[in-house]
Amino acid sequence: MHPPSTTAIKAAAVLLAIAAATTGCARGSTSTGPSTADCPATLAKAKGNVEQAMNATTSWDGPTSGPKAASSRTVAFVAQSMINPGVAGVTQGVREAAKTIGWDVKIIDGQGTPAGIQAAFSQAINLKPAGIVIGGFDPAVTSQQIAQANARHIPLIGWHAVDSPGPSKHPRLFTNITTRVEDVARISADWIIAHSQGKAGVVIFTDASVPFARNKSELIRRALATCSSVSLLSYENIPITDTTGRVPQAVSSLLARFRDQWTYSVAINDLYFADAAPALQAAGKQGEGPPFNIGAGDGDPSAFQRVNHQHYQTATVPEPILEQGWQIIDEFNRAFSARPASGYVAPLHISTALNSKGATSWDPTGYREAYRKIWGR
Repeated sequence: MHPPSTTAIKAAAVLLAIAAATTGCARGSTSTGPSTADCPATLAKAKGNVEQAMNATTSWDGPTSGPKAASSRTVAFVAQSMINPGVAGVTQGVREAAKTIGWDVKIIDGQGTPAGIQAAFSQAINLKPAGIVIGGFDPAVTSQQIAQANARHIPLIGWHAVDSPGPSKHPRLFTNITTRVEDVARISADWIIAHSQGKAGVVIFTDASVPFARNKSELIRRALATCSSVSLLSYENIPITDTTGRVPQAVSSLLARFRDQWTYSVAINDLYFADAAPALQAAGKQGEGPPFNIGAGDGDPSAFQRVNHQHYQTATVPEPILEQGWQIIDEFNRAFSARPASGYVAPLHISTALNSKGATSWDPTGYREAYRKIWGR
């Protein structure tokens, strides 16, 4: 915990920055005077929501009790694609936690295709693991393998597998670990509304091949539509496995079509902006200027680097992906002990250059110590 004086100073700084951004005086704001938004009530609500999310606690507020560590186990992690930085980050947390609890982990890369994911899941089942992680893909893609795992009473835990956190009956998952997608979508839209004073021309980047991502982008679209002076310019459907090849071309096309009308972007994953940055730079756009970009998910280290250096990304809505890896191991430990899932959901957070303080991830403190204590490690 920070001393009261430090906390007060940080809170005041965040409040000052938000006030400046929403009155047109912040660095990078597209407004030059009082707001002319057609949605004053929506704008006021968005400002309050953003302020709260930027001040979100970074201390551990998750479980502090549970079963002691089960004896040696092997867990298989079926990854949608290891080039997805969110998936890769969670596997890092899983490995770290498994080492602490004394288990083995097998990471199997589905390489981002249905056939690859199915093959990876079949390989996982053949390993006869104690549990399997559905890492960032639609379980419907592997319905046959899931049925096989259920028949063999292998506990399944999802990470971004279905829309909602917690246990799932269809498909049968012991639990699904994610922030609430509707909250992430709402705060991403709120940030655009607040930062632009309700006057923005927005591009959404999504991957409609992943139901979780498609749903998130649809929720963002609806949230932006609550402010009539915010315009949705384009809805770009680019599979996350194709961003390197397709995003630069899409950015060039968008700049040619919309020019200065394009002032904001939101993507279902920060990875899109890693590939957008070179194209924006080549077009003469300034890293700290429009289009102002916010990643609605994950918050990988490269995203934090772009945010911290104001290099073609202004904000991210990060998940504590290392902590979520630890949570996956803890949830398996509960399943192996015939205990219910913890029900824990990480709080909503927005990271900018102001409040990240140079960090390369959003990593709440205290969870490692809490889980070690729970497990007796």
